[in-house]
Amino acid sequence: MSTQLLFGFIDLPLLFALIIAMGISLYIILDGFDLGVGILFLWDRKPHEQDQMMASVAPFWDGNETWLVLGGGAFYGVFPKAAYIIFPALYIPIMLMLFALIFRGVAFEFRFKSETSRPLWNWSFCLGSSLAAFAQGAMLGAFIQGFTVQDGAFAGGYMDWLTPFTVFTGLALMAGYSLLGATWLMMKAEGSLQEKAFAVGKPLMLALGACIGTVSLWTPLMDAHIAERWFALPGFFALLPVPMITISLGILLWRSITHKNEVKPFLLTIALFLMSYLGLGLSMWPYVVPRSMTFWDASSPYDSQLFILVGVAILLPVILAYTAYTFYVFRGKSNTHEHYGP
Repeated sequence: MSTQLLFGFIDLPLLFALIIAMGISLYIILDGFDLGVGILFLWDRKPHEQDQMMASVAPFWDGNETWLVLGGGAFYGVFPKAAYIIFPALYIPIMLMLFALIFRGVAFEFRFKSETSRPLWNWSFCLGSSLAAFAQGAMLGAFIQGFTVQDGAFAGGYMDWLTPFTVFTGLALMAGYSLLGATWLMMKAEGSLQEKAFAVGKPLMLALGACIGTVSLWTPLMDAHIAERWFALPGFFALLPVPMITISLGILLWRSITHKNEVKPFLLTIALFLMSYLGLGLSMWPYVVPRSMTFWDASSPYDSQLFILVGVAILLPVILAYTAYTFYVFRGKSNTHEHYGP
């Protein structure tokens, strides 16, 4: 009996779409807050508070990027036809993101070891975090606006990704990560740094709210299919809970910052990200390459997917357990006097 007959009841492309979506969402949340702290790093110029900002993300930042590797590797193995289109289309922003993450990691390590050149590494850490966040947002915008495809291959130019819309989505994700970083500091920091995080929280929330609203209106104007899905009946009423829940989360987040709750703002910001992510998924479903290729069209042979599934089934619980254990061990406030490395 073939493996396809044995496991034929499992819709592997759909299963992997959900697994990859989960991996990407975990990356956005987990690496998002430490990228956000990096974006905000030069907002506070006091050395001891910068040390506290670094200490708050030191145990997490490199492990958080594991989800990027898992998601990218699984995507390439399971949806090679889509990767053949998307990777060339996004080659430049992908490379910008990777170089920025490497540069940021180097700055992270060198800052704790240096003395005279520490201001240089402060700038490097902030610049690397900002560029990585912008590149990720620009890639998201490029995915939403779609790619030029002919005969199953990317037929556009390498700069097609750079448009006013992708620049805006890049800046929007920077605002979102900044809010996530600020709410992380509300939870992990103490004293004057925590007060500064609360002070900057509301302006960042207003900026993110404006960005979400603008993208929500701009997207259906670019794509008639998305406009029909969200505004035509009966879809309008079926999808109405998504924006209503998002608005409700925004109100709760505003109140939690006003009352200076330490944990709620971070959790509510995560929920806000997840609802935005859900809205994007509902807009693009079931296309892995917008309006060109569905998950099922782009999938690899069944046996290949099954082989990858075995690996994911082994690795995913390990990564989840490691991540949970890390957050458990380093729970509570970050120590102002902690330093990364020996």
